[in-house]
Amino acid sequence: MDRECVSLLPGVCEVLAAPGRSLPDDTSLEKLLDWFSGLTEAGGSLLEACPCLLEFTSTVVHNTASDPGVLSFTLRLTGLMAATEDGFKKLQERSVLNQVFRLQHWQEAGLWEDPCLRIGWIQGLRSMLHHPKALGFFVQSDFIDPLLQLQTDTSLFVASAANQMLAHILLFFQPVSSLGCNGLDKKEEEEDDDGRTHTSAEYTAAVTAISEYLKVSLVPKKYTKLRQSLQILKLLALLLAQAGPPLWDKLLHTVADSLEELVTAGCSQLTLPLMDVILAACSSSGADERVPDQRVGRLLSAMLNVNKPADLIHAAAAFLRRGHHDIVHTTRAVRILLLPLHVVTGQTLLGTNTTADEHQSSVVEQLKCKTSCISIICVCLTNTPRITLSPSGVLPCPPDLIVTAVLSLLRICSGVSSSSSSSSSTGCSEVCRNVIGSGKVQKCALEALTALNSSPGAKEKISEVFTVLMQYLDNPDSDPTVLHKSFQAVVKWTSVSTDLSFATDQLRRDLVEIVKKRACDMHWEVRDSTVEFLGHLAGVRVSVSTAEELCDASHVLLGGCCTTPLLKEALQDTESYVRASAISALAKSLTHGWQQGTALSEEETEIVSRLLEILSQDTEGFPRRAVVQYFISWFSSRSSSASPSASSASLLKQSVCSVLSQGSADLDWEVKVHTLELAELVLDEAFSGHRGYRKGSDAPRALQHPYGVVSEQTYTLHTRTEGAESALAGVVKLGVISALLSGLVDCDRPVGLKACRLLMTLRDAVCPDATAAVAAVSCELPGSGWGQEIRKTLGMKRSDIAAERGDGGSVSVCEALRSLGLDERLDVLTQSSDHIHNSPLSLLQDILTTSAAHTHPDTQPGQEVIVDCY
Repeated sequence: MDRECVSLLPGVCEVLAAPGRSLPDDTSLEKLLDWFSGLTEAGGSLLEACPCLLEFTSTVVHNTASDPGVLSFTLRLTGLMAATEDGFKKLQERSVLNQVFRLQHWQEAGLWEDPCLRIGWIQGLRSMLHHPKALGFFVQSDFIDPLLQLQTDTSLFVASAANQMLAHILLFFQPVSSLGCNGLDKKEEEEDDDGRTHTSAEYTAAVTAISEYLKVSLVPKKYTKLRQSLQILKLLALLLAQAGPPLWDKLLHTVADSLEELVTAGCSQLTLPLMDVILAACSSSGADERVPDQRVGRLLSAMLNVNKPADLIHAAAAFLRRGHHDIVHTTRAVRILLLPLHVVTGQTLLGTNTTADEHQSSVVEQLKCKTSCISIICVCLTNTPRITLSPSGVLPCPPDLIVTAVLSLLRICSGVSSSSSSSSSTGCSEVCRNVIGSGKVQKCALEALTALNSSPGAKEKISEVFTVLMQYLDNPDSDPTVLHKSFQAVVKWTSVSTDLSFATDQLRRDLVEIVKKRACDMHWEVRDSTVEFLGHLAGVRVSVSTAEELCDASHVLLGGCCTTPLLKEALQDTESYVRASAISALAKSLTHGWQQGTALSEEETEIVSRLLEILSQDTEGFPRRAVVQYFISWFSSRSSSASPSASSASLLKQSVCSVLSQGSADLDWEVKVHTLELAELVLDEAFSGHRGYRKGSDAPRALQHPYGVVSEQTYTLHTRTEGAESALAGVVKLGVISALLSGLVDCDRPVGLKACRLLMTLRDAVCPDATAAVAAVSCELPGSGWGQEIRKTLGMKRSDIAAERGDGGSVSVCEALRSLGLDERLDVLTQSSDHIHNSPLSLLQDILTTSAAHTHPDTQPGQEVIVDCY
């Protein structure tokens, strides 16, 4: 522990122990506990390092006038000090534990009613319970009953803490195979000074008491009061999922009857918590998923046969989400989840003998209520992709029929058709009316359809899928989110097969008209979804027939005639999100040409000019970030096997120079970081053939903005064989060094960090063996701004620096790299400000300073004590 902290701690303890003293902020005590916890976890002894804590504890406990927050802190601190057997023993010798945790003391003082004290009592004991001696103290002090009573405390925080405490006791001390409590071999049990042997007796007593409590309290006296049952079910789910075989069996044996009673009671609020308990029991080490324990299997069967349709659906969905391999119950859950779709769409998803399904009539009645109908249908739709991937023998129908059912539902929702006659015969026309025009069902069905593209038999449905999606895209009543999901589905289903020979001329004409119409929609969200769609579609590689060469899906479906013009127009959009999406889409649509080294068209050259204008003039950050990412994508997408045209290479070089210059001076820190990523690519290409150069100096790369343009392929760079002088002069000329030096002194930490690492990479590559020619390569510095900052930094390292000139002058790149103190700067940049302002020393000083201000009220009016708060 820091010596200065140790010297201040007695004074801080005196402040905390004195009634009426104020603290710098409400979290000061939590910060102290965090510090003490860190010291304990590091293997230190609090009592040895801070002997004043023992006196502090005794003083506070006997002074019932202390602030409740300080009393709670003291309880938790005591538990922390007793978390090791040595600390526990020392506190026991001084009778501190009995003083601190004796309930009667706090009750007689009238302090037990304060929830702050109750939660301190719970958390203090939990911190202490990390060795057998502490468990013995806990059980022999009869603390189990008060802890069980606190499960239903009026304070939700206290009840939750007590709940977690029970789980800690049962799980932490449970025997491991033949081992005793907490890993102590029963044959090597330890004895304390009184000769008392620590055996599993205390743990057995705790398990018995807690299990019986769970059994009795699980079923509420009145089903209108379910908070206690919900809390116990949550605890049981945690316990059964983590318990070893002995504890698992004991718990399940004790509570099985109560669980069955809850299942048969049919309380809807308990359906999902009950399933959590049952499924936790299924997946734990105490049960085999393929052959569930008889008790668990009985509970599961009961849950998958409840009378309330909504509860039945939710239970089946919960079972499938866990991915269990119990064929019997999986088959049952699948039939349950397909039943509502079978009813609404009229598709024979359950086979021809559907009258045998005992729940059909009750499900039909439930579906006649619009609210419950929409909720149930959405749950079923969410699970359809998972259902189609079920093992053989589980599905009651071919997987492609489920795709057909989802398509039928989409048609019903849009009012294009009603369910088939077989459905109508069951009286379900009323049910169909409930889903017509439902945006929630449409969105859910489109999400399901998108995910179903990988299901067995999907390829055979692609024409039918496109017919429905085209209807949705053309429907003037489709809201922006529905259109967005429809576009997503088109892209996903386009990638189902590389052969799009199904795409008729009519379909292509219709899609072109739809895209043109949606690209100028009055809602910006629709325009945004449309340009995103164009970019994603361009990224899908397909062919009209299997014999043809792969090409962009946008070329096949849109004829390649409208993508670029529409995206160029979108660059002028009034909404910045649309402009950013258009830039991203343009990069994706042009990537293949870059990879092939194709010469740029006049239109593509115009696009580059427009993007550079956006970078320098656009008032919103999203488009400017996207521009930089566009050039990153262009630079990194060039194939090493393809030789780009001279005009294309020249334009890219000019553009990179402009982007580095403008991007490094941008006001948006993300633009600057992306600019440095482009600089890194240039460095990688220039120096990848040089000894000592390390690529990827800043891995992992910064997280990309959703509108950023990043090539999905690995960066492909040319290996250069020129000398270091030529490479260094080249990156200076492009503006890489200026961008890095500018970033180094930037006020945004991520920018400075990125620049510093890149400069260190460059230094390590060119400086150790720099020739005279390399040392002579220089970089111009501007007279103000970052140039001035760099000169100041160099001035602190060089005694012979010349007087500042108005134009800023120039500096040797190698000399700057050696003299900027990059290693020290990196150390500072990688540390947050917390290491200075949020240190334990700072915290202790704050407490003492605030106390002094409180003690001496002669502070001038308007003067306040400034403290650190983290």
